[in-house]
Amino acid sequence: MFVVVGLMYAEFAWAATFAFWLYIAAALTDWFDGMLARHANQVSHFGRFMDAVIDKVMVLGLMVALINGGYFSFLGHNFALVAMLLWMCILSREFAISGMRMAAAVRGITIEADTSGKVKTFVQLNAIGWILGARMLHSDWVPPDQSFIITTVHGIGLGLYVLSAVLTITSGWSYFRRHGHVVLS
Repeated sequence: MFVVVGLMYAEFAWAATFAFWLYIAAALTDWFDGMLARHANQVSHFGRFMDAVIDKVMVLGLMVALINGGYFSFLGHNFALVAMLLWMCILSREFAISGMRMAAAVRGITIEADTSGKVKTFVQLNAIGWILGARMLHSDWVPPDQSFIITTVHGIGLGLYVLSAVLTITSGWSYFRRHGHVVLS
């Protein structure tokens, strides 16, 4: 994540392309690592916990860099305020669910990620990828006379970002409906 963010702020030629492809590699290796661990039956409590923490750090850190780096400003439109408000909803949910998981752990209860949480993370990772991809295309690949390509990719990224915030909130609500008794008792 640190290298990707550094590349997002770098101003040398091809920095946006390197940031995009390094991000894609990180996301794919995270998925592949989890698949291998499950397949080899080498899943541990620590691994489950840390994988979720690292996913949150990467997603939230990259989202801040996207907002701060102007990735939500495009063709005269600035969606940074909306992106920041959605990010604050995402951050709040992540802290609330992490707190609930910690309260459960103190009681010896493990609350694992469910399908809604996994879908939420998948959509978040895709949103980041599409938004990084739009900057990469704009900076390094697509001539200005073909900006519709960049606009389309950026629009998909923005749509996925909004969807990820909605899924974050709804999956958080789902977790609290099923496991809220852990923190309320």
